[in-house]
Amino acid sequence: MSADGAASLSWRQRLLAVAERRLPALTRLRAAESLPVILHRRRIYVLPTGFGIVFGILLVVMQLGALNYSNNPALLLTCLLAGAAWMSMFSGFRTLAGLELIGMNAADCHAGDAVAVHLLFAESRRARPALQVDWNGVHRAFAIHSGPSQGLTIPLPTRQRGWLRPGRLKLWTEQPLGLFVIWSWVNPDVSILVYPEVESNAPPLPKGTSNQGDRSTPGEGDDYSGLRDYRSGDPQRRIAWKASARHDTLLVRESESQVDDNVTLDYAALEGLDRESRIRRLTAWVLAADAAMISYALCVPGQVIGPGIGSRHRQRCLRMLALLPDAPQ
Repeated sequence: MSADGAASLSWRQRLLAVAERRLPALTRLRAAESLPVILHRRRIYVLPTGFGIVFGILLVVMQLGALNYSNNPALLLTCLLAGAAWMSMFSGFRTLAGLELIGMNAADCHAGDAVAVHLLFAESRRARPALQVDWNGVHRAFAIHSGPSQGLTIPLPTRQRGWLRPGRLKLWTEQPLGLFVIWSWVNPDVSILVYPEVESNAPPLPKGTSNQGDRSTPGEGDDYSGLRDYRSGDPQRRIAWKASARHDTLLVRESESQVDDNVTLDYAALEGLDRESRIRRLTAWVLAADAAMISYALCVPGQVIGPGIGSRHRQRCLRMLALLPDAPQ
């Protein structure tokens, strides 16, 4: 870092330290807070917008002109506009006051994709229109209607595997007239697990290593397995027309192929790849094995999971890969 950059950073740190000592009400919300979070009046801030400042200057000019010319209608109009502006501030304040964030959850996500974070707000006795949220560079406008608890989904960008700490989010509004911006900060104590990036065009799964024999899985083989519901994209030649007519729904003949059991996905076997490339490939193989309903085990330095199958096994493997520390090559 250059000397100018270090001096600028030091200046900002000193200013922040002074603000934290002198203005604790403005900086106390930097610490993470557990849910639920209620926006009470002591944590809601109000400032005029640029439009509000111009509007205030215009009211001052109108008042001076009305007083100078003793124009009572103009003076009355000025007072009415000032009263409307003043009441708009309280209306916007009431939009945020009492708003309660009670829950937050995120869908599964791989590095490089946007993670969908769902915010859940508590039941509200009154409508809260024209709300806006800024979080981690993402902006969303929404409204909360009077009635039961309601939610909002925000896609947050991700860059690397591991725990994502989204940080503070800003809830604000300029309603109803855009003269004031009313806002509050919420810093939920939430971390989101981001799974590793999936390697594109990954090679096929390694061959099974178990000696327990073969098992049957759905595939494109010639052995008849049974009937299942029709899915979009199934070839017409596989439709069982007679059985479909008896059951009043389209049924498809499913075949099965023989595959080896207990495929081993071994970190150490991926020689010639760096750490992150190995993790990306193992992630792709975990997803491929899960989609093909193949039992698999995951081996990384110091840890082994499986063999197993199913969504819980997949999540355990992806979690281990996401939290894998810097491992030797």
